[in-house]
Amino acid sequence: MTDVQQQIDESGTVRIGDRTINRLSFGAMRLADKEIWGPPADRGNAVRVARRAVELGVNHIDTADSYAFGVTEEILREALHPYPDDLLIATKAGQAQVRPGVWEPVGRPAYLRQQCEASLRRLGTERIDLFYLHRVDPLVPFDDQIGAMRELQDEGKIAHFGLSSVTVDQIESAQKIIDVTAVQNIFNVAARVGEDVLEHCEREQIPFIAWFPIMSGELALANSVVAEVAAELNATPAQVALAWLLNRSSVLCPIPGTSSITHLEENVAASALRLTDEHLARLAPLRLAEDELAQLLAAGSAQE
Repeated sequence: MTDVQQQIDESGTVRIGDRTINRLSFGAMRLADKEIWGPPADRGNAVRVARRAVELGVNHIDTADSYAFGVTEEILREALHPYPDDLLIATKAGQAQVRPGVWEPVGRPAYLRQQCEASLRRLGTERIDLFYLHRVDPLVPFDDQIGAMRELQDEGKIAHFGLSSVTVDQIESAQKIIDVTAVQNIFNVAARVGEDVLEHCEREQIPFIAWFPIMSGELALANSVVAEVAAELNATPAQVALAWLLNRSSVLCPIPGTSSITHLEENVAASALRLTDEHLARLAPLRLAEDELAQLLAAGSAQE
């Protein structure tokens, strides 16, 4: 076992239904092209990145049907099928990319069923380990969207169900219909959106999957507090951002994405990075400026 493989164990674990996963996970979106619109320029590299993630001990990989129209699901199958017994692959339905960078929720029950069936074929499996409603569609009754997921679960097509980009009220409403075993929202050191959702997940012991876990913008610049802390620890700003999340809550599971094996290994190594109380105090006041946060949320479907 390599040093990096040993380090991922230090991220801790959470339970998703009957499965135990390492908290430091992997987001597969970046295995597609830069616009998340089609296949990557180097498919062989994408396959190698996915395989390396599992070699490093990652046992939770997150993807979605809308990432390049299912390309990332196909790459995961090519790279990893037949899947290791301890590997949990999560995918999502309920969102469509209508043109590059433009994402819209689609929660019609027939569409959710169609996309589930398509994901099953692309992943080459009879049951999806964890299936999210990617976005709540405001034009479709909420209970109809959740009910469609419950039907898929009752039919054995999905093992566990999760919600993405939701409120506490929506989680509680969904729980009346189906067991919500994971929640996925944007969260990072500079964009602490929906802390009430995180607090709810802590109380209920629901894993909180943090997408866009690595901050961007001015806070990642060389003269930022994050960069200063990174330099003191001989780490990268991205590693500090991931270490902050792992320290923030025992239910937080970051899903950083990358198309680079080097960055993947750096991300996994962040599992062993320890921030001191003094580091945490210096990072505590960080917040994105309102315009940066608005831009981030506007592009929110571009998940890591």
